[in-house]
Amino acid sequence: MNVTASISTRKIIHVDMDAFYASVEQRDNPDLRGKPLAVGGSAARGVVAAASYEARAFGVHSAMPSVTAKRKCPDLIFVPPRFEVYKSVSRQIREIFAEYTPLIEPLSLDEAYLDVTENLKGMEIATEIALEIRAKIKQVTGLNASAGISYNKFLAKMASDLNKPNGQAVITPKNGPGFVESLPVKKFHGVGPATAERMKKYGIETGADLKSKSLQFLAESFGKSGPYFYGIARGIDERQVRPDRIRKSVGAEDTFVEDIDALDLATAELKPLAEKVWRHCEAHRISGKTVTVKIKYSDFTQATRSRTASLPYASVAEVLAAASGLLATVYPFRRSVRLLGVSLSSLVGAGPDDVEQPQLGLDL
Repeated sequence: MNVTASISTRKIIHVDMDAFYASVEQRDNPDLRGKPLAVGGSAARGVVAAASYEARAFGVHSAMPSVTAKRKCPDLIFVPPRFEVYKSVSRQIREIFAEYTPLIEPLSLDEAYLDVTENLKGMEIATEIALEIRAKIKQVTGLNASAGISYNKFLAKMASDLNKPNGQAVITPKNGPGFVESLPVKKFHGVGPATAERMKKYGIETGADLKSKSLQFLAESFGKSGPYFYGIARGIDERQVRPDRIRKSVGAEDTFVEDIDALDLATAELKPLAEKVWRHCEAHRISGKTVTVKIKYSDFTQATRSRTASLPYASVAEVLAAASGLLATVYPFRRSVRLLGVSLSSLVGAGPDDVEQPQLGLDL
């Protein structure tokens, strides 16, 4: 993993919109500005899709049950999501990126990596490019963006969180390794809560702890992620910005008004989920070989079951049949079911514009 010749020459920017969905709603409705706002469903079974910074000050965050959010912030205002509007704004932002570089890797509607090592403006300083892009986003959309600038994707992503909201930060090749060493691994992009907990059992709580472990140990302990962890502990990330990145899966899920105990009722709820997934597949001329069913029980524990076919699924009926069969394998349910999800992965036939988007949740 010797990249000493190249890491100092790469210039990567990670642009992340600030509280994107909530900020769009506050932009379009002046009465909501400066107030704690949640995009999502306010019903007892609803979930917060996004929270404004005013709401975050009370501890409200995305994926939080709406009843919990309301308890933390009694004055919280709920608005339903408008995904078509968010997608339209996202396209405007993407057009701004394209003025500077063709090397754009969108991660979702509100964030992307840009490789500006060689850029269309002939600008040499990446921090100036980031400033220009953020100013143009503000001018065109009225929204704030934050940015991180570094010599690889991992550090650019980490840098974009340092001066949020409406700021930017740089991590240079000189200070990159030291920055990583001092950081708790639970804050690393790519290290989720479960992985952080596993690392803690091995005595790994900081970047310095991670750096002390051998490549062999990390590969044996964390499988294919081991070499990645070995690299980022040293400020090294060889991943390229991939403008042709194909999305990994498409999914839909629904939180029910009342928990479900009966298999036939739960199976019936799979139909609208499979139909929504398949509509997206038809619109983008894609399909997939792996169907996964997600089950969340009343105690918030989860289970997933997957089935991979030898050929891509050819119809919504096939997807639904596979999902129904998978659901039956966990019946009798160990608890009543509060949420079901259906996703299709191992996708084929996707074009370059088909990038990873948020789950198509029906409960928002």
